[in-house]
Amino acid sequence: MPSNTPVCPVTEKHIRIALVGQPNVGKSMLINAISDARLHVGNFSGVTVEKSEVFFDYKDFHFTIVDLPGTYAFTDYSIEERVTHDFLCNEAYDLMINVVDSTNLEKNLQLTAELMTMNKKMVLALNMSDEADREGIRIDYEYLSQLLGLTAVRVSAAAKSGIETLIESVIAVHEAPYQEPKLIFSEAVEEEIGLIASYLDEHRFSAAISNRNIAINLLQNEKKTYRTLHDLPLWTELQPLLIEADKHIEMHHDTDDVKEVFAEEYAAFIRGVITETVRYTEQPVEKKSLTERVDDLLIHPVLGIPIFLFLMWGLFQLTFEIGNIPMEWIDAFFGWFGETVGATIPNADIRSLVVDGVIAGVGAVVLFTPNIIILFIGIALLEATGYMSRVAFLLDGIFHKFGLHGQSFIPLVTGFGCSIPAYMSARILKNDSDRLLTLFIIGFMSCGARLPVYVLFTGAFFAPSVAGNVLFAIYIAGALIGLIAAKILKMTAFRGQDEPFVMEMPKYRLPSVKLIWHTVLTKTLMYLKKAGTFIAGASMLVWFLSSYPHSREIEAVYSAKIEQAADEHAASHLIVEKDAAQLEQSYLGRIGKTIEPLFTPIGLDWKMAIALQTGLAAKEVVVSTLGVLYAVGEGVTETDKTLISAIRTHIPFASAVAFIVVIMLYLPCLAASVVFTREAGGIKYFIYLFLFTTATAYTLAFLAYRLTLMLTGAPALLPH
Repeated sequence: MPSNTPVCPVTEKHIRIALVGQPNVGKSMLINAISDARLHVGNFSGVTVEKSEVFFDYKDFHFTIVDLPGTYAFTDYSIEERVTHDFLCNEAYDLMINVVDSTNLEKNLQLTAELMTMNKKMVLALNMSDEADREGIRIDYEYLSQLLGLTAVRVSAAAKSGIETLIESVIAVHEAPYQEPKLIFSEAVEEEIGLIASYLDEHRFSAAISNRNIAINLLQNEKKTYRTLHDLPLWTELQPLLIEADKHIEMHHDTDDVKEVFAEEYAAFIRGVITETVRYTEQPVEKKSLTERVDDLLIHPVLGIPIFLFLMWGLFQLTFEIGNIPMEWIDAFFGWFGETVGATIPNADIRSLVVDGVIAGVGAVVLFTPNIIILFIGIALLEATGYMSRVAFLLDGIFHKFGLHGQSFIPLVTGFGCSIPAYMSARILKNDSDRLLTLFIIGFMSCGARLPVYVLFTGAFFAPSVAGNVLFAIYIAGALIGLIAAKILKMTAFRGQDEPFVMEMPKYRLPSVKLIWHTVLTKTLMYLKKAGTFIAGASMLVWFLSSYPHSREIEAVYSAKIEQAADEHAASHLIVEKDAAQLEQSYLGRIGKTIEPLFTPIGLDWKMAIALQTGLAAKEVVVSTLGVLYAVGEGVTETDKTLISAIRTHIPFASAVAFIVVIMLYLPCLAASVVFTREAGGIKYFIYLFLFTTATAYTLAFLAYRLTLMLTGAPALLPH
């Protein structure tokens, strides 16, 4: 078996392998089956697609395996397919291991047939062979190897069987001379391939791939091959040959679509191979597989969606109920840590920077880590078992009406917990347009950080008996506005022909603990790395803008008043007033006064404008900012009765409605915005998101404000 023991540098032989296959064929489990392998995870250059590399030694060989994203076909349609296509065409590697699902061989060999045109050494790994045996599928893998001209090896990543044989086969193929696979097309296509290849041979044309494969690429209208040959002198004579070849092939296929022609050619070749090499044990017709029996319930047209909603409700209950336990410990720890560190710093400004800026900022991120971990575990389990594919199938009909993909539901649901992992989970969408549209809508799903603001305002303006219903209505309203916004974007910025929804239904499988652990650990570390560092910096920036310049006049005036205060309560009240006065003349206060005219039409004064600004750093900051601005104090919560009373006293109901609408719809926190920018692919998309969410929030807040004024008969808020 492979080991982690270093080999002698003198005798070391390096084999670099590209691991390629369709989704759900067990590539990741196959890597995990290589015991003691060293795993390195990063991103492919220039994109957000995850790149996994495994390093291990076997005998006197050193192996590097690059796990490429799963792809159904050798195309560059989605980001994942483009990464795989570009790597196989342009990067240096010695051979490919093509992993296929032995229980679904006909479908998986479609990609194999396309890879056989690449002039690369390849080993075929027939994974899940144990499952095939249990299902009565008998594959003559030796005869399969002969028919394809490839080495085919039976393996089971789950049972860790055939792994050593696979590695031995890789070494044998690596050391042997290259032999072209036996990819055979119909007579008409083979005739034209022969004519074009002969023409290239006569003109002594040579390239990294064989002239036969160049001929196949030309007949498939492969753009890169066309660009390479177009500027050469032989193109003048080659082009008429290609035109005649197209006409000849179209005569034998009832279509002029070259993609459809070759899809039929590959399918026919695979069917012939399957007929020769695969045998199925006779089973009673009435007997259903476990997958079919479970699907009868889980994707039932009536019961399917309620069952899914119940499962997601249970997941979120676990996320917030169980997550709240360590959150209290983490909150208490950072409170104690801040006090301990603060006590050692004599300078007030530096103490405030370290405690209120750095420690509070980092603590705000770490505080939500338990929720993130639980949510990731739940979603990873649902995906690993094969259930999430069914959910996307169930919801595609509903989401399609709004221009969204069925799989969009997964990141949208995640967005109710936190926008950062929601943006990351949008990678499951293969089509660029679907993924971008989903990214633009995620922010309309109210994340957990907005909940304290909602609780504060519903508690201030509604009786406890109806506050819960109002809170639920806010969440539903945000989701509905998001769906409507998706429809508008689909009709404008993302207009175009809808892509067909094709979703594979993999068999239900017990999830691999090692795979779940790796997935959750990787995503959690990414969350802490991307969000933690940025929120810490943003909190320091907000601290600076709200703390400077520090007015000595205000300090002197209030110091005198505090000294003359009648009792401790009066002194405490004066301290809060002093903080509010200092904040008003700070950089943040001056900005709020400057932009107040922009917010007056939607009923917001400069204080609410400042709260919205601090909310850009983190939505949790909005409550504490309002506490300072309305002379209540910094250490307040959304359930603080004094703050609730101050909100009810100083903010008109119509202004409160407009404020909640803006909170619900405007730009997510800066940490989430950075992740959005990275996932979307550039700063220009962040600018589009800023303009889109700002326009939507402002327009709907204006309408909500005016409508509330009209219904209540209250006067409009005047700037002061």
